[in-house]
Amino acid sequence: MATRTLTNRFESRFLIRLLESPSLFTSSRSLQTLAYEEVRTSSGDRKHESTAIILHGLLGSGRNWRSFSRSLASSLSVSSPSDWKMMLVDLRNHGRSTEVEGINPPHDLVNSAKDLADLVKASGWNWPDVVIGHSLGGKVALQFMQSCARGDYGQSASPPKQFCNGVSLFGAEQLWVLDSVPGEVKAEQSDGEVEKVLMTLQSLPSPIPSRKGLVDHMVELGFSRSLSEWIGTNLKRSGDSETWAFNLDGAVQMFESYRETSYWSLLENPPKETEISFVIAEKSDRWDQDTTTRLERIAKQRQSVSDGKVATHVLRNSGHWVHTDNPKGLLEIVSSNFLSTQK
Repeated sequence: MATRTLTNRFESRFLIRLLESPSLFTSSRSLQTLAYEEVRTSSGDRKHESTAIILHGLLGSGRNWRSFSRSLASSLSVSSPSDWKMMLVDLRNHGRSTEVEGINPPHDLVNSAKDLADLVKASGWNWPDVVIGHSLGGKVALQFMQSCARGDYGQSASPPKQFCNGVSLFGAEQLWVLDSVPGEVKAEQSDGEVEKVLMTLQSLPSPIPSRKGLVDHMVELGFSRSLSEWIGTNLKRSGDSETWAFNLDGAVQMFESYRETSYWSLLENPPKETEISFVIAEKSDRWDQDTTTRLERIAKQRQSVSDGKVATHVLRNSGHWVHTDNPKGLLEIVSSNFLSTQK
């Protein structure tokens, strides 16, 4: 039994490729919880390790954030006093997590966040110092913080403090919400593109004959070629046809939960020793003036990390897809503020 366990551990953790810096590497493995990939800084001479969890958006997967995570890890390998491991998680119904048994409905934000807690516990990690979530993942991140603060995951779920010779290196948990509105998303506040995409995908035959056929069909329906091609990347080969790399019905339920759930109360009374930072894409269609004004007002009132801080950052020259529209600008915002809890 011990030999089998060691073999399974060895097989489930493997090197994807070396990065430009020999001190950075990426590994990938999945447990009987959520699937994930790992990007790590490893200097060899640092005593402390910190954890960041990165969450993708609707119909995406952790691999969408490989490039950004590697860039952030490279930056931190120079500027941080701690080694970092970044966990690129596939949310339930997405990516390789669709193949994991035991992830049961309801498919909502509460259970999506609990999946993260189960992953942390099962893996034996410390509770994360930083959580970064884009779009749907942003609200999962907010739910994760809210549930931690409520004690839903047990008393041990409080964010860990990192110490070196008795001096605190990281005094608070940091949450990054990337172009995700914190409140309910009403139909009149949306252009309906996401709904149209989901309805279109639900109407398609399964399996899909070919990726090219899917892309051409969506373009004929009026969707942009870039969006259509991105949707096509979520297909995986199965025999002579293509199947989805996500559980479409489950993803639809998650989107409904995303639209119906509000975290304004969390922002108005954030947990002490936490920092919640919003990145608002300048050209994003997700925001209206009322939402932006309310969030900025809360940020002005909540400027102390000790009492719970809320901050906003505008990402110029970017639409909703922040990590592809302006990855350099996003990296500058995140990396320059990533260690602000040290100050």
